Amino acid sequence: MKIAIIGAGKVGSTAAFLMAFKNLGDIILVDLVEGLPQGHALDLMEASPLLGFEHSVLGCNDFRCMAGAEIAVITAGVPRKPGMSRLDLLNTNKRIVEEVCRHIKKSAAKNCIVIVVTNPLDVLCMVAKKALGFPRQRLIGMSGLLDSARMSYFIGKELGIPAKHVYSTVLGSHGDNMVPLTRHTRVGGKPVEKLLSKRKLAEIIEHTQQAGAEIVAHLKTGSAFFAPAAAITEMVEAIVKNKKKTLPCSAYLEGEYGLHGVFVGVPCVLGKKGLEKITELKLSSEELALLRKSAEETRKAVKETGI
Repeated sequence: MKIAIIGAGKVGSTAAFLMAFKNLGDIILVDLVEGLPQGHALDLMEASPLLGFEHSVLGCNDFRCMAGAEIAVITAGVPRKPGMSRLDLLNTNKRIVEEVCRHIKKSAAKNCIVIVVTNPLDVLCMVAKKALGFPRQRLIGMSGLLDSARMSYFIGKELGIPAKHVYSTVLGSHGDNMVPLTRHTRVGGKPVEKLLSKRKLAEIIEHTQQAGAEIVAHLKTGSAFFAPAAAITEMVEAIVKNKKKTLPCSAYLEGEYGLHGVFVGVPCVLGKKGLEKITELKLSSEELALLRKSAEETRKAVKETGI
């Protein structure tokens, strides 16, 4: 399996490390900054005798290096800077994603599966869909899995248990319009609503919604990269190993949840063909309204950019 990661910043390089550590395939790190992907790749390969990597990691500045890639992960983009409007960020990253998609279409394998990570995620998935023309099975976004992991951590911390025993579900957009589903969240098989008060759950939901901004406030010069990279790796592993695993991802809806023609975070079954199935949970009227509101916000942003 050949996996291309376009964007060798902190998220991309950390994802490369985790994928190499899990021996998911040969990894190509692509970035336009001369020396950056090469340096990260060399550093990773020098760790291989200690960590047991069985596959290669190659860094390059030429998109042609990803020839034959079966999975392409797009992390390339700029972060939001002080004074930059959401629309400015969107327009800048739109151009980057369009350019990357042109190269994927030209160089990657015929049936390449693409995972978009660049923000604003759901809107840029629409950009990628237009640029690639791929069926929805081969184009998904990394969103709800990261938000779900964050929510699981906060619940586990509150209960004093390891987060691995918490199964959280967060749907909707990756951002202020995420839809945390406490009714579908379990702790060791027990409903979380029986273990925590409504007030405490509301606090955890708010914390989850602000988690990314909280990390930015601490770091001051950057944003989260360990957790996003772990979420990317989980998705890639499900595809490479054909796990048929249900993970919350941004997917293009064609009638599911009463929504059409928009990317939104929903439970997705991932396997060797990419998105193999969208699971429709039984949502309350309130939850469904929030999911549809999330989708509508994405539609508005898409309109603003003229996609």
